[in-house]
Amino acid sequence: MDPDALIRLAAFQKLTRMRSEIGLLTAEDLQAGFEFEGTRVPFANTRRGIWKPRQMKYLLSIKTVCPKAGGRVWYEDQYKAREQVYSAEEFVTYSFQGTDPEGYDNQWLREAMIQGIPIIYFFGVAPGRYEALYPVFIQDWSAENLAVRVAAGQIARSGFDLATMTPPKSEIERRYAMREVKQRLHQASFREAVLSAYHSRCAISGLPAPLLLDAAHIIPDADGEYGAPVVRNGLLLSKIHHAAFDGHLIGIDPDYRLHVSERLLEIHDGPMLEFGIKKKNGEKIRVPHDDLKKPDKERLARRFELFKRHAA
Repeated sequence: MDPDALIRLAAFQKLTRMRSEIGLLTAEDLQAGFEFEGTRVPFANTRRGIWKPRQMKYLLSIKTVCPKAGGRVWYEDQYKAREQVYSAEEFVTYSFQGTDPEGYDNQWLREAMIQGIPIIYFFGVAPGRYEALYPVFIQDWSAENLAVRVAAGQIARSGFDLATMTPPKSEIERRYAMREVKQRLHQASFREAVLSAYHSRCAISGLPAPLLLDAAHIIPDADGEYGAPVVRNGLLLSKIHHAAFDGHLIGIDPDYRLHVSERLLEIHDGPMLEFGIKKKNGEKIRVPHDDLKKPDKERLARRFELFKRHAA
C-alpha cells in the first residue's frame, strides 16, 4: 500500500477510536491530529476548510463550521449543507476556498475527485464541535459555481479497506448513505443541545461527567411526530439512569417528579441503587431554567403512561 493510503487509513482508524471514546471533536482535537510513524499529522487546518498534510499526496479532509449566534457566515455551505443533509438530498454542496478555481486548495478538491479519493468531512454541529463523516467523496467540481458536491460513502462492516471505498454509483446509493449521515448528525446535534441545556449535569443525580451522560429521548425517535431530536424531547441522564428509564424501571411525570418502579424498590443491592435511584423516588429532577428548553409536559405524560403500564 502506498504511503498516502497508509496515512489515510491511520486517520480513519484513529477517528473511529475517538468517536467511541469522546464523541464530537473539538477544534483542538482536529489540530492535534494523529501520529503516523513518529510524526504528528493534523486532521484539519484551523484556518482553512480544505486540508492536505505535507506528508500526503492527496486531500485528507474538508471542514464546515457551525457559526456562533450572531457570528459572520463566510461561506454559503455553512447553512446550506445542513438543509441538504436534513432533506436527504443526494449531495452536499461545498464551497471553494475563495474565488480562484486555480487556487491550490481548490485544485486539491479537483484531484480528489479525479482520483476517487475517500476523504473526511468534519461537519460542524455546534460552534467549535464537529462530527467526523468518512469516507466521503468529492464530485462535480465546478469552476463556474465555485463549488463541488460531496457524496457520502459507506464503510464495509468487516472494517477499513480503502480498495472497497469507492464513490457511490447511483442515486439510490447516494440517498441511502446520506440518510445514515442525517441520522448521525441529528443525534450529534441533539446530544450537544441537551448537554448545553442541562449544563452537562445528569437531571437525576447531578453527575457532571459528559462521558458518562446520555441525551435520552422522552419519546423514542422512531415516533415521527413526537420523537423529534429536539431539546424538549430530551433528558440528560447518566448511563445507568438512561438504562433504567428505557427499561421502565423509573419514570418521570409531567410535573418533573421521579418515580421508581416497585420492581426496583424491592431490590437491595448496594449504595448506587439505594442512594443513586431509590432514595430519589418522589423527588423532582433538575430541569433547565429556560422554559423553551424544559422537558415537554405532553411528551412526559405520554411516556409516563407507558411507565405505569409496565409498573402495573
